[in-house]
Amino acid sequence: MSQHLLLPLAILAISPIPGAFQDSALSPTKEEPEDLDCGRPEPSARIMGGSDSQPGTWPWQVSLHQGGGHICGGSLIAPSWVLSAAHCFVTNGTLEPAAEWSVVLGVHSYDGPLDGAHVRSVAAILVPDNYSGVESGADVALLRLASPARLGPTVRPVCLPRASHRFAHGTACWATGWGDVQEADPLPLPWVLQEVELRVLGEAACQCLYSRPGPFNLTFQLLPGMLCAGYPEGRKDTCQGDSGGPLVCKEGGRWFQAGITSFGFGCGRRNRPGVFTAVAPYEAWIREQVLGSEPGPAFPTQSPELQSGLPEPTDENCTIALPECGKAPRPGAWPWEAQVMVPGSRPCYGALVSESWVLAPASCFPGRISSDLPPRDLDHWRVMLPSRPRAERVARLVPHENASWDDASNLALLQLRAPVNLSVAPRPVCLPHPEHYFLPGSRCRLARWGHTEPVPGAGSLLEAELLGAWWCHCLYGRQGESVPPPGEPPLALCPAYQEEEVAGRCWNYSHWSLLCREEGTWFLAGIRDLPSDCLRPRAFYPLQTHGPWISHVTRGAYLEDQLSWDWGPEGEETETQTCPPHTEHGACGLRPEPALTGGLWPWLAEVHVAGERVCTGILVAPGWVLAATHCILRLGSTTVPYIEVYLGRAGASPLPQSHQVSRLVISIRLPRHLGLRPPLALLELSSRVEPSPSALPICLHPGGTPLGASCWVLGWKDPQDRVPVAAAVSILTPRLCHCLYQGILPPGTLCVLYAEGQEDRCEVTSAPPLLCQTEEGSWVLVGMAIRGSRDLFAAIGPEETWISQTVGEAHFLLPSGFPHWLPEGGDLCPPDMARASGSPRAALFLLLLTLLIQG
Repeated sequence: MSQHLLLPLAILAISPIPGAFQDSALSPTKEEPEDLDCGRPEPSARIMGGSDSQPGTWPWQVSLHQGGGHICGGSLIAPSWVLSAAHCFVTNGTLEPAAEWSVVLGVHSYDGPLDGAHVRSVAAILVPDNYSGVESGADVALLRLASPARLGPTVRPVCLPRASHRFAHGTACWATGWGDVQEADPLPLPWVLQEVELRVLGEAACQCLYSRPGPFNLTFQLLPGMLCAGYPEGRKDTCQGDSGGPLVCKEGGRWFQAGITSFGFGCGRRNRPGVFTAVAPYEAWIREQVLGSEPGPAFPTQSPELQSGLPEPTDENCTIALPECGKAPRPGAWPWEAQVMVPGSRPCYGALVSESWVLAPASCFPGRISSDLPPRDLDHWRVMLPSRPRAERVARLVPHENASWDDASNLALLQLRAPVNLSVAPRPVCLPHPEHYFLPGSRCRLARWGHTEPVPGAGSLLEAELLGAWWCHCLYGRQGESVPPPGEPPLALCPAYQEEEVAGRCWNYSHWSLLCREEGTWFLAGIRDLPSDCLRPRAFYPLQTHGPWISHVTRGAYLEDQLSWDWGPEGEETETQTCPPHTEHGACGLRPEPALTGGLWPWLAEVHVAGERVCTGILVAPGWVLAATHCILRLGSTTVPYIEVYLGRAGASPLPQSHQVSRLVISIRLPRHLGLRPPLALLELSSRVEPSPSALPICLHPGGTPLGASCWVLGWKDPQDRVPVAAAVSILTPRLCHCLYQGILPPGTLCVLYAEGQEDRCEVTSAPPLLCQTEEGSWVLVGMAIRGSRDLFAAIGPEETWISQTVGEAHFLLPSGFPHWLPEGGDLCPPDMARASGSPRAALFLLLLTLLIQG
């Protein structure tokens, strides 16, 4: 089970005032009674979703300190004994020394009266022999104090249940502690002890909830001795720093400790109630450990009336709570769309994230986010929400602390003066937790965000689906970076749009947010407020990293667990992946290994020439395709044929995330070759191609065959079906190539030797390309087939200058490897060896043998 999602609730939450306590009483207290009483606080006039407790309400609550700070909670069960959770004291299977721990008793808050508060050292820590981790149960610990606590109005023991004690399902009980008020959100000053009412859930109902996939598709098997308390809808729970604290239930005027705070999947998440260690099953173990202590813990007998009225249900209803956010009547009709109107500015679009808060770009409020003081004209700001006849007034503006310099943090929260009723429209949008993983292929839409203009064109243009993390990160990330795996916040979210850009329509001045749907629920997944050209955004800043900030400010925004766990054809990406190097013009030659896109090669183009033939082409820049001249132009013809280019094809079978792209060729460019017809031609496309896994330029290699590369001839087995096929080859050294083809090769020709059984995989009439994959992972174009040959290829390297001058955006890598020129000097080849046996493989064997003998 993933430890970053199954959270033992024992993380440092507060740092008490140094020197506030000494190992003595701070004021006189009453003498200890002769007969130990329990579970009866004196009458008196966070925990997630809780509230401040009153002093003296929970006199058994203690704070366990290590290194001068609060780590866990606990409960006083006898003057010399404290009950807590084992995971607070066991690290990597080793029990921590008792001398490092102290117990603070009688504390309510850290800036209030300290009457009765005192500290005791810990003499011993005891845990069950079978404890191995919170998920395995037995998460209970006993601490023996070095000297007895002094009992009084603020320090009293709690009652413990006997093994036969049964707590009714649905019983309202109370958890207490100084832990986080939300995930990663510590209890603020003055650190007042928090209390929250939780309902005891039956084992069947709790197991039903935990049998549904939760964060990271995890389920959890409850074990005997575990107890659940909370609500299916979440919102109220214990959290980090509450571990070891008590869950107490009142019966017959006494408070009994039903559970010990143990662990949870996050804090207050929907359908994820808190898991406690049930105290009753450990009666015998507790009695055995405290044997001889006077007085010891009290185990009052449960009243027969209560016990007899608790039949154990055999078939308990399991009510799954549905999200309370992200519901829209139809895509595009967003009930959370908020329009913020500031005097002197155009309307700014944002999103309602809770009853009282709207999220919007901070850039909508220039000059108002750099000061700690509220804007002077805040009284005149208004927010329009769907189905609300009147505008809402704004009480507060809270910009993100990095909003003024970090585009990814260009966010601000606006608090409404009065909360809106969410039982009718408007409705809030759901927000993702940091570990949310939007699956590749997720259906998404663009929504207005910030200062935006009316949407150009039909609403269908706003549809998109997400690319996989590898594609997104490597297309728009930096070279050599590791791709964030699922569960870590991504650096970007990249949509692939359903239709190509419509000519003449510009998306500049239109800013967008990215909404993605999971099981009918919409999440605000990403934001983009700074478009650089007329294309729709290719990458969005993910909102995952800002979930804790939004939650901290609003204390009520609807962060929701991931709902969809169909990993789809790409599978779960668990291995660390890195991106190949980028070139001056960005990413090129990307194809994940193993090739998760099936038969799709994003730079492989079908070049349809005048309806007569189909040639192989390679995308070398967003607006250019390279092809073999002999396949494009008929010998002796002086007319330029009508040519169409198709990208994103992989035979007749459609592939996920592949969107076919078509372009017309508007010109053909040839290099100048003295007296010779040049072997390579550049085809200029009618419009640029947006980079995607379906259409991405290949890298070009200027300096020869890349060192350590594996090489392939890429073509079609059948020119009719055109399913891409790759045949493994080795590129021969210039000397071997020269010797095999003495006197008949034009300059810059490459020779290849096919691997065993690979010779007939590709047909040759379409002039297939020669590709290599470098050690860094980039795919490079090395050559294009020469007319009628499957072994000879025209090298790209000698045409580097012409390609660079013609295209301008060709992706050339740094040179490496051996060159493609012929050796200088005398004839290095044995006589009569060229094509000696009629077979390249046999000829090469004889040539190598001869050269070895000569050497």
